Amino acid sequence: MEKSNMHWTLAARAEKMNPSVIREILKVTEKPGIISFAGGLPSPRTFPVAAFREACDKVLREDGHAALQYAASEGYAPLREMVAAMLPWEVDPAQVLITTGSQQGLDLVAKILIDAGSRVLVETPTYLGALQAFTPMEPEVVGVASDDEGVDIADLAGKAAGARFFYVLPNFQNPTGRTMTEARRVALSAAAARLGLPIVEDNPYGDLWFDTPPPLPLAARNPEGCVYMGSFSKILAPGLRLGFLVAPKSLYPKLLQAKQAADLHTPGFNQRMVVETMKNNFLDRHVPTIRALYKSQRDAMLAAMKREMPPGVSWNTPAGGMFLWVRLPEGMNAIDLLPKAVERNVAFVPGWAFYADHADARTLRLSFVTSSVEQINIGIAALAAAIREQLPAGVPELRAA
Repeated sequence: MEKSNMHWTLAARAEKMNPSVIREILKVTEKPGIISFAGGLPSPRTFPVAAFREACDKVLREDGHAALQYAASEGYAPLREMVAAMLPWEVDPAQVLITTGSQQGLDLVAKILIDAGSRVLVETPTYLGALQAFTPMEPEVVGVASDDEGVDIADLAGKAAGARFFYVLPNFQNPTGRTMTEARRVALSAAAARLGLPIVEDNPYGDLWFDTPPPLPLAARNPEGCVYMGSFSKILAPGLRLGFLVAPKSLYPKLLQAKQAADLHTPGFNQRMVVETMKNNFLDRHVPTIRALYKSQRDAMLAAMKREMPPGVSWNTPAGGMFLWVRLPEGMNAIDLLPKAVERNVAFVPGWAFYADHADARTLRLSFVTSSVEQINIGIAALAAAIREQLPAGVPELRAA
């Protein structure tokens, strides 16, 4: 074969693309015997395989030719109607765009709203996948101070001038697991309206509450000022790659055009199968089983953390979702800790990857939903041992009684 002198010249935006830190860490977790708290994966125990098998057979038997054909870019009309009916405010199905996972929704929003150098606001910390979607468009991504109740409104107002939008996950946030309070949502909605700041609201975890549902979405308070994104990955299965967004009618045509350019349409077969699965109030019966499982796993991890962790380690108590947010003692670094943890057959995600700026190197994310209670107990004990090994000199080794 003749040697080629071909040279591929990358676009400037390609140079800004980075591999997912989480995906890279997941490769490490393929090591036999490792207990992984790293991936943000739903538990496969929650996938309704039998219901899918039945729905698959029915779709192929009754609507197979249409299901396997090209389809409308907007999405399958019955699914768009179901989505609109599921939401807690009045939504016209014509405002619903079916996406290939909610990650595609982030990509479409980035393409139509971000210019090179334009300002985008995000929480501190924020979802890594959003940073990946926004970065190729070359924005100035600015982190807004946040606390246990949500975004700091004063800091938001100080940074809002000229911003294209504020990206926020109010419910059981990835990575922190925190939920924005009702009072903070009221204040945020009022501030955004006053500042003329659009909001991109991402809600993949909102159905996974443990005791009480989260407050009303931001989009319900100001529909014209929000793009709202949701997903079927956490309540059905991620392999379907089915998400959706709800957009103001003024914005929808451009999102649709971006969707057409990206993939023409989300698989029509998958959309029909989900419609068939969700008939007869299936989610009303199925989602509570997910909540019960995840709550038991959260409780197991919280108990193990309290039992095993040395002093100086702090963590939150999420009211839903899939994640625990942990902060190491002063002088420690989660990146340095990770290889020591992997040596003890446990993995996590260092928190620095979730920050747009001013990363806190002491933070890390633990996912509690894909491990059994036994694995949680073993894994947290191993993580605590790795932390003790890395503790700076002068820090007591044992947790005070």
